[in-house]
Amino acid sequence: MAEDLSLDLEELRHLHSIAKRPRVLSLISSEISNLEKLSKETVPQTHAPTPVSISTAKVPINSGIVYTPLPGFSWDQDNDKVKIYVSLEGIEQEKVEADYKKQSIDIKFHDVKGKNYRFAIPKLNKEIVPEKCKLLVKPTRAVITLYKASKGNWLDLHLKEDKLKPGLDKERDPMAGIMDLMKNMYDEGDDEMKRTIAKAWTDARSGKTADPLKGFP
Repeated sequence: MAEDLSLDLEELRHLHSIAKRPRVLSLISSEISNLEKLSKETVPQTHAPTPVSISTAKVPINSGIVYTPLPGFSWDQDNDKVKIYVSLEGIEQEKVEADYKKQSIDIKFHDVKGKNYRFAIPKLNKEIVPEKCKLLVKPTRAVITLYKASKGNWLDLHLKEDKLKPGLDKERDPMAGIMDLMKNMYDEGDDEMKRTIAKAWTDARSGKTADPLKGFP
């Protein structure tokens, strides 16, 4: 029906263009008007599509990242600083994210042989100087150096809120943690690693070196 109306209108307009008598022109104009109204009622109206709002909010870079627990770490100290040794092979300096605050640290190691690791201490034993702290990447480990805000000895890396029980207030020997780490590396290492660790272990016990890991790559 819509096609017929279109053809009728086209023919009436043609007749209107060649008609000369006023009465004929009036009749044709009236019919054209009627057909145009009829055409509007029968032809479905089309509407412009409603614009769809698309969100451009960015997803945080770190969302969804899964962190694997570190295989091991140890620590040592002197009067001015604390050194934390993270045993991890394949670290890349540019993929390390370090956040130092007065009494907390948060170190993230990204894409280490396909895994992500995180070392965080929400409450350090005492305050540090964040702007002086640094992290050095070596082939098989990372060394985190924390500079103490005030000189002195730390009993532990973590702040312990509870009071120590009588008889348990002796200072913890940081070397014990290093020895535990070396023992694990010795048990899992090859012959070359075992010879290297045995020598470092002997030197440490004899007092030749204060850092058993010093001779490692």
